[in-house]
Amino acid sequence: MEILSGNYRGPLHGIPVAIKDNIYFANETTTMGSKIHRHFQPSYHATVVEKLSEAGAVFPGKLNLHEYAWGATNNNPHFGPVRNPWDTERISGGSSGGSGVATAAHMTIASLGTDTGGSIRIPSSFCGIVGLKPTHGLVSKYGCFPLAWSLDHIGPMTKTVEDAAYVLEAIAGYDPKDPTSIDAPTARYSTQLTESVKGVKIGIEPYFFDNVDAEVEKAVKNAISSLEREGAIVETVRIPTLQYAQYAEMITIISEASAIHHHNLVEREEDFGDDVRFLLKLGEIPSAVDYLQAQQIRLKLDREFKEIFDKVDVIITPTLPLLPPKIGQDTVLLNGKEVNFLDHIIRFTGPFNLTGLPAVTVPCGFAQGLPIGMQIVGPAFQEGKILNVADVFEKLHPELKQNPIALKQ
Repeated sequence: MEILSGNYRGPLHGIPVAIKDNIYFANETTTMGSKIHRHFQPSYHATVVEKLSEAGAVFPGKLNLHEYAWGATNNNPHFGPVRNPWDTERISGGSSGGSGVATAAHMTIASLGTDTGGSIRIPSSFCGIVGLKPTHGLVSKYGCFPLAWSLDHIGPMTKTVEDAAYVLEAIAGYDPKDPTSIDAPTARYSTQLTESVKGVKIGIEPYFFDNVDAEVEKAVKNAISSLEREGAIVETVRIPTLQYAQYAEMITIISEASAIHHHNLVEREEDFGDDVRFLLKLGEIPSAVDYLQAQQIRLKLDREFKEIFDKVDVIITPTLPLLPPKIGQDTVLLNGKEVNFLDHIIRFTGPFNLTGLPAVTVPCGFAQGLPIGMQIVGPAFQEGKILNVADVFEKLHPELKQNPIALKQ
């Protein structure tokens, strides 16, 4: 009725945006995908929900996630697994698996996810959609149950890059209620989609092409070549501290997560699923020395990326080094070798939670009937740069916009 009466609020007015179930919606059950919070009802909206409401979005529902967002499979022991719409025997990826599937399967136009080690980008890549992890501090986390305070982000998961820009415009901005929020300028990100990458310098770091599924590597390199033909300039860059990034990410995330859940781990250990219980108990082991050493790695990595972004505009990587395993499988084939899924799943996403840099994944191809994601990373608070590169690629390749197999049957 508002639109019909001439009160049009903008591009999200009347558009369905579904919410991951660790983001608070006043007086509605918010489970965090857990048994412990199965009946929890917050008394207030998360800031991002308030902002989307102001933009005129409508909310079709809450979305399943890995328990407490602490995992990458979304095989939830309390509410069931989230199935990949491209192959329903395979995982969706997590922890924002419900957000990835709901958007890919046209249950919603867009969704919100959270990302602590890759939890927006992993399911977005596996489900064949766009997923944006904004710069840390750009989007308020007030009213979102934390996984790891210093690594958590909230961001959009959408069908197109342009949609991601519109959602980001609605949810970005300083919030004094969030102690990690940064008072930095926001932008009309949708107006920064210039349809040109001429002269854009793309950095390629060999770390991100080591031990990668051959079909994934081929798809991403073909995508980079496509951008190069449009006038982008490709350069090799070196970031030495990346070799320690996975260690620093894991020490940080397990320590912070276990601090958050320590009381319930002591009082209600059996109410956690097996995998989350194991990770929380593991997080009680690192010492203060381990944690502080990880933060020193983090600072050094941050400096190295800043130096690289004085030389290139963006860095492009595969979003993930492998294809999704079947539900319940802990291992996956990587170039014919059976490897542990969790050992590899955040190798390429985690460094950008440590540094807080903006990163977007966009579909760039298929392998074995499953979508492949390409990750584009930029300097802090330069979301417009990475969205523009992603948008140019997306529009160059409309053939990649396909319906999941489950919707074709």
